[in-house]
Amino acid sequence: MLELVIISTLNGVLYGMLLFLLASGLTLIFSMMGVINFAHASFYMLGAFFGFQISQWLGFWPALIIAPVLVGAIGAVVERWGLRHVHRHGHVAELLFTFGLAFVIEELVQMVWGKTPVDYRVPALLDFPAFTIFSTNYPAYKMFMLLTAVAIFIALLTVLTRTRVGLIIQASLTHPNMVAMLGHNVPRVFMLVFGVGTALAAVAGVIAGPALVTQSNMAGLLGPIVFVIVVVGGLGSLLGAFIASLLIGLIQTFAVSVNVSLADAFAAVGVTLGPDNILSDIWQVPVAQVAPIIPYLLLVLVLVFRPTGLLGTRDT
Repeated sequence: MLELVIISTLNGVLYGMLLFLLASGLTLIFSMMGVINFAHASFYMLGAFFGFQISQWLGFWPALIIAPVLVGAIGAVVERWGLRHVHRHGHVAELLFTFGLAFVIEELVQMVWGKTPVDYRVPALLDFPAFTIFSTNYPAYKMFMLLTAVAIFIALLTVLTRTRVGLIIQASLTHPNMVAMLGHNVPRVFMLVFGVGTALAAVAGVIAGPALVTQSNMAGLLGPIVFVIVVVGGLGSLLGAFIASLLIGLIQTFAVSVNVSLADAFAAVGVTLGPDNILSDIWQVPVAQVAPIIPYLLLVLVLVFRPTGLLGTRDT
């Protein structure tokens, strides 16, 4: 039991920090600009493939810098020449625009790199076990992912709460006319925020690519859960997204490792259901089998009982 708890906790924290790496950019875009960016996970995928290609030419470490810059520039162009014109027509238009953009990016990735996974490997400098727990080796690369996510969280929190730039960004959302009257270019602020948000998604892609499978459908695997994190954490709260990422990472990891059903739990206290009962099939389903839907159940509960999220302060 002790081994299960320690290993699952460590895996949950690592998975949660990977989710935060991806969610941090969407927190800027979705929570602070009010833009529903369904293509955010596609920029994450684009970062992974850019990182793979650049690492083939220059190595992993230059790719870690160049790929996010390129994806951030693409994001800024998308905001300036596409999303800015769509934004005035409301959230439905934004949703349709970014939804179509996600399909365009996926098709372009398949045309260039194909549908099969690419050989994106961990850099040799970090290809060794960092430590061993209960005969389980933990790669140094996963520790690098963890430290990178923590560093990004601290940097973003500092910029948004302790610097003039962060105050301008948050004020541009709530009082754009006043910010413009003070001499700031609000459309340019939004363009830069969108570019930085997509660049953060690309950082997640470059780092997660070697640890996970880099293929053309990777956006669909993590994309939906990122919106769960932003809503559960609370709109406008970077700290909330951080906590929600860890919470969902731990919940899913522990749920996958628990091979116990409701029937097993109630049988321990003497309660059983007959085979003819209408709930008998659901009664026998183990927790590990329903683990993928638990975050979405959490989302429903949060929207019902606390629509602002864990640390959010806004209803919209």
